[in-house]
Amino acid sequence: MTNRMPLVAGGLAAAILAGLALYGTGSKIGNLAAAEPCPGAAATVKRIAPLSRGDVAALETAGEPKPAAALHFKGPDGADIDLAALKGKALLVNLWATWCAPCKAEMPALDRLQAEFGGERFQVVTINIETRNLDKPRKWLADAGIKALAYYGDPAGKVLPAVQQQTGSTGLPTTMLVDAGGCEVGVMKGPAEWASEDGKALIRALIGGAS
Repeated sequence: MTNRMPLVAGGLAAAILAGLALYGTGSKIGNLAAAEPCPGAAATVKRIAPLSRGDVAALETAGEPKPAAALHFKGPDGADIDLAALKGKALLVNLWATWCAPCKAEMPALDRLQAEFGGERFQVVTINIETRNLDKPRKWLADAGIKALAYYGDPAGKVLPAVQQQTGSTGLPTTMLVDAGGCEVGVMKGPAEWASEDGKALIRALIGGAS
């Protein structure tokens, strides 16, 4: 029995090492690794990062891509909708309010961007975060001549804290770029001239076209 103990111990150690080799450690476990949550997003970030310049230079693309925040809000018809329902197309998701002057200043550019690029592969989703006087945002959009953007609102007040937690942004406007797979690939904390040549080159790269 005494002579067999080293053999048993050695066999046990070999089995453990073999198991570690097969299954790995941590969240990625060899051939049985869990699928990456954003498998194609790294390529999108690689495309758009060099185009974060000029009028859109403040776009943040650092860090690992991650699934976009699970946002629930109201659609143009007042029905409940969530961001996941728009998966399948690239998105520019913008949070705004009528009491936010920079938000209103960039809205015409976002409207032009939607008019030029909006369709099956891309959409600008501007979500108004106001919880009172809910007729005011729609009236402001009409008075400002905003026609291409659909109206989305969050009268429940849940979108802003969710986005703040996801992005670390503490002010408005906050804009997230989301790829067609539903993964956040960039964040803009503050306004930008989205319909500029710099902005349009960035959106083309987000969609997957030439810059």
